[in-house]
Amino acid sequence: MSEPLLELRQLRRTFSIGEQTVTALKDIDLVIHAGEMVAIVGQSGSGKSTLMNILGCLDRPTSGSYRVAGSDVAALSSGELAQLRREHFGFVFQRYHLIGDLSALGNVEVPAVYARRDGTFRRERARSLLRKLGLGERLDHRPAQLSGGQQQRVSIARALMNGGEVILADEPTGALDRQSGTEMLAILKELHAEGHTIVLVTHDLQVAAHADRIVELSDGVIISDRIVRDGGAASRRSHPGKVVTKKSRSLQAYRDELAEALRMGFAALMAHRVRTFLTMLGIIIGIASVASVVALGEGTRQQVLSSINGLGTNTVAIYPGSGFGDVTAWRIRTLTAGDADALAQQSYVDSVSPSAFTQLTLRHGATEANAVVTGVGDQYFRVQGVQIIQGRAFGAAEVRARAQVVVIDIATRKKLFAEGVDPVGEVVMVGTVPCRIIGVAKPVRSFGDNQNLNLYLPYTTVLERIMGRSYLGGISVRISDGAPTDLAQAVIERLLKLRHGRKDFFVFNEDAVLKTIRSTSLALELLVSAIAAITLLVGGIGVMNIMLVSVIERTQEIGIRTAVCARRNDILAQFLIEAVLVCLIGGTLGIILALGIGWIFSNPQGTLRMVFSTSAVAAAFGVSTLIGVTFGFLPARNASRLDPVEALARD
Repeated sequence: MSEPLLELRQLRRTFSIGEQTVTALKDIDLVIHAGEMVAIVGQSGSGKSTLMNILGCLDRPTSGSYRVAGSDVAALSSGELAQLRREHFGFVFQRYHLIGDLSALGNVEVPAVYARRDGTFRRERARSLLRKLGLGERLDHRPAQLSGGQQQRVSIARALMNGGEVILADEPTGALDRQSGTEMLAILKELHAEGHTIVLVTHDLQVAAHADRIVELSDGVIISDRIVRDGGAASRRSHPGKVVTKKSRSLQAYRDELAEALRMGFAALMAHRVRTFLTMLGIIIGIASVASVVALGEGTRQQVLSSINGLGTNTVAIYPGSGFGDVTAWRIRTLTAGDADALAQQSYVDSVSPSAFTQLTLRHGATEANAVVTGVGDQYFRVQGVQIIQGRAFGAAEVRARAQVVVIDIATRKKLFAEGVDPVGEVVMVGTVPCRIIGVAKPVRSFGDNQNLNLYLPYTTVLERIMGRSYLGGISVRISDGAPTDLAQAVIERLLKLRHGRKDFFVFNEDAVLKTIRSTSLALELLVSAIAAITLLVGGIGVMNIMLVSVIERTQEIGIRTAVCARRNDILAQFLIEAVLVCLIGGTLGIILALGIGWIFSNPQGTLRMVFSTSAVAAAFGVSTLIGVTFGFLPARNASRLDPVEALARD
């Protein structure tokens, strides 16, 4: 006789239940040849299901040996065991064990999916098998839409999908009515006649009588092994020489595998839409928060920078006295136009403007108002970044000539003139001095809300014609671009101290204030970003928790996939891909939500701006993927490590 296909020697299987050890199989010796139809019978608890699980490589013996076509199963890795189940075994379970989310066609295709078979080939073969078993009209029906007999036929078709040299049938008629049971036995006998090795596990001796050989178990021991008819099985088919082989795989095979894993992952998510959406919700909120905060922060930053640019980010102002609020400052008369000229000669200075300040009554026709009069040099408008929107600014010649010209701001124009009236060329009384308006300027940006009416005259005019003095109230200096403001301030202080013989002035560096504003703005942005990041973290933990729940809910599905030849890596990849898909889809919806928020809350007047960038969107997708991989790995690994026997036993 030829070498046995399945051979067990002195095989034992024990289980630990609490502090007790239960022996399910005791020193089993069993040989099954290719082409046989063997029935393993026994009462409940006799060990027949445990024996079938070991024969099908779903379980490992505690001791002894089990060989398949001469290969010792104990020496095979989990991946090689999966290959053995995939290419040589087919399982027909008593409770069918079909995946509820898949159609009959999809269930039959599963073994070929993990065998990396071409999609067209496996669909055609699955259709052919189902039609052969009388289910040609039920291809798209899910298990819940099929009768018990039809579900059992689907499980037989699945067992045959990859060839099914050895069909392991566990109580195949136990859940069927008499007629369906009879049809099922006829199908198994037909498969046997075609050369398949059939191992039938049953407690019903009438069912066992259809086999050529009956092995009876009792309390884990074989008590009889008898041939009831000579089927000539061993001569019908020879077993393969080597059941586990290493196969090289092409790049295209890996691509097809990834595409199939993505398809299965997406199908699993769509089968549980509500659960999937709830899983995504934390990611959606987190990504939307991060994207919105980044966009709002960028918009605010741009607005702040725009305002700061109007203030002059590299400007210093020089005033008499020891500081703001010095009551003796009015007595100091050493700050002069000569100081401004000396500063203008320095290499680090871009522009300089002397200044003098007073407050006077402004009159035009019958309209009177109090206004702040600022005497400035011709470079003042460059120093402070003031924009002339009507007319022009005065020049150096007008400053030297003490010209009675004035530049007003928008608030002054609104106060003195009706809407639509051009003020340029009009004469106004500044105190007792008549001045001709030559330009209108935008208000100088400052910290706080400045409601004053502002007039700008040549400082020579203000000093001699209005205030009657020769000393200045201040000097504004714009530092050249690229020159360090702090160093320039120190040099200015040293120069003026040498000119005055003492330090009777102070320097106000606007850049220091602006740096404080920037650092405060950055701190607030980091704070809000941290809050959004915490939201993302909570969302990621939610993904992990729901994926863990998903593993528990789908334990039996995992067992089915493992039993029909899925590798651990296949299960790991499927659950990991599902987690990544959840986060990527959630990230996409989060970005869409953030864009919607930006569209709804953006103010046309520019008081609220949200500026989205491609890098922020790309970062959101990156974060989504990272969350999926990080928080999906543990549940995916747990799923891949489930024992198929235990997984199949759970409801």
